[in-house]
Amino acid sequence: MQISQCPLYLQVILAFCWVYIRKYQSRQESEVISTITAICALAIALITSALLPVDIFLVSFMKYPNGTYKEWAANNETRQQIENTVLYGYYTLYSIILLCVFLWIPFVYFYYEEKDEDNSNKCLQVKNALKYTIGFVIVCSALLLIGTFVPLESPPNRNSTQWEKVQYLFEELGSSHGLAALSFSISSLTLIGMLAVITYTAYGMSVLPLNLIKGTRSILYERLENTEDTEEVEHQIDKLKAKCADGRPLSMRDRRNLQDLEAKLQVLRRQGRHLEVAERNCCNKVGSALRPMKSSIRKRF
Repeated sequence: MQISQCPLYLQVILAFCWVYIRKYQSRQESEVISTITAICALAIALITSALLPVDIFLVSFMKYPNGTYKEWAANNETRQQIENTVLYGYYTLYSIILLCVFLWIPFVYFYYEEKDEDNSNKCLQVKNALKYTIGFVIVCSALLLIGTFVPLESPPNRNSTQWEKVQYLFEELGSSHGLAALSFSISSLTLIGMLAVITYTAYGMSVLPLNLIKGTRSILYERLENTEDTEEVEHQIDKLKAKCADGRPLSMRDRRNLQDLEAKLQVLRRQGRHLEVAERNCCNKVGSALRPMKSSIRKRF
């Protein structure tokens, strides 16, 4: 693989991640920050996976079929430089993955969850997201601490003193570079995620035939329903604002209802923008052209 082709591969990976995320994200609840985070995280994971075949290719490219090194790789300094470059690449990509998994993705998730509750106060939203993120980091740190001590084998000398046991513990931890602790924490989090995936997959597999029979609503119908809901909410907001037209303050209940209606109106307008973009999508136009074929297949089966 030539070095000049690397930017092309990166562009292909980024394009694939963008198409994949945009296709399967919710049109009504998508946000810019969550979309960018998902695209970047998936791209980093794919780039890290692609580094392994690159490493294998470099090792095989340095040798002839008979097993001897080529002239440009016969020098130990050259081979060591290539190995260090690949090693630093591994360290960099895996560090970015750990940063995304334990800090950035949890922060974006909690930031988005807090946005539904209070979209007006950005400082409070960031503060609550940071609070939950710190709690998540504390849980992961506890898992790392447990993984540091639990997986290790007992000292070979059972008659050793307590200081020798502690010394053996730190020697094992230094020799493995914390790999056991990191594996334990990631495996624990993966177990929780796997249980969630099993639950949602089982539900999705059971609902899939029902959705195929029931069919899906068209984008035009969803836009019409969104327009009606938006007009209704705007009418309710105008009625509440008319109560204070003469300068009288609204009651606590009316102010709370006005805030809820304004938040609902903002969500409906965002959904309307997403539906407008989806209606202009080429895939939606092709699906509309193939709708008679899908109806005939649904009736046959």
